[in-house]
Amino acid sequence: MRSLTLAPEQGFRSLATAVAEPGDAVLRKLAISIVVPCFNEEPALLSLRERLRGMNALLSVKYDVRLVLIDDGSTDNTWLLMSDLFGAEPNCKLVRQPKNLGVAATILNGIRAADTEIVCSIDSDCTYDPRELGKLVPMLTSGVDLVTGSPYHPLGEVHDVPRWRLALSKTASSLYRRVLRHKLYTYTSCFRVYRRSAILKVDLKSGGFLGIAELIGKLESQGSNIVECPTTLGVRAQGTSKMKVARVLLGHLYLLSQLLAARGQKRLFR
Repeated sequence: MRSLTLAPEQGFRSLATAVAEPGDAVLRKLAISIVVPCFNEEPALLSLRERLRGMNALLSVKYDVRLVLIDDGSTDNTWLLMSDLFGAEPNCKLVRQPKNLGVAATILNGIRAADTEIVCSIDSDCTYDPRELGKLVPMLTSGVDLVTGSPYHPLGEVHDVPRWRLALSKTASSLYRRVLRHKLYTYTSCFRVYRRSAILKVDLKSGGFLGIAELIGKLESQGSNIVECPTTLGVRAQGTSKMKVARVLLGHLYLLSQLLAARGQKRLFR
């Protein structure tokens, strides 16, 4: 398998990993991991590499940036190209799942594979600008277990996203807002920052897109604090969306019914 070695100024290695000269103070930066789930993303990987380079240039000023890229049982050449583009990077871990588990399950596996307490997740199609993690990470303060990106926040933005997708996401978010304690504007974003120790306790029933919203419900039930940060959502430039609209819509309705039932049980036994 051929590996591509990136030039130092173009790669992802953080200054925090450099070896100090004798007598120099060792530079220590806060280490963060960024999980990128990939399923049949062969057309998007070159663009992903460029976007991650730009993200690293910004974030490595403050953070020791580490990557966890996961091939979620792809049936195209995602794994081969991912290995070629990222395999030689010293701060990049590649994980291959033998079968497709879904985006939420893959993110959880990435969090488990990470070796830092602060773990971020981004979409492989970069519909959210990875550089905006620079706004989300500082919001993971003491007592906060999840910071979620929120394009539907009054200060957020949405560019060129199909109306059907907006309608689906906004309707789901409005329903979750009626059921859950945390009154967020967006519950379905994969663009997030997690406290790893809190997420390791979570067990999801849905491994796909539905699990992204389910995770908020599970964290809330264990007493976690969740905040959101205004972000910008754009449209996918390469590849195709893996979302099955009808299945996801029915899944949201089922999950909402389960959350309502759980809330009713809590009230009954108080």
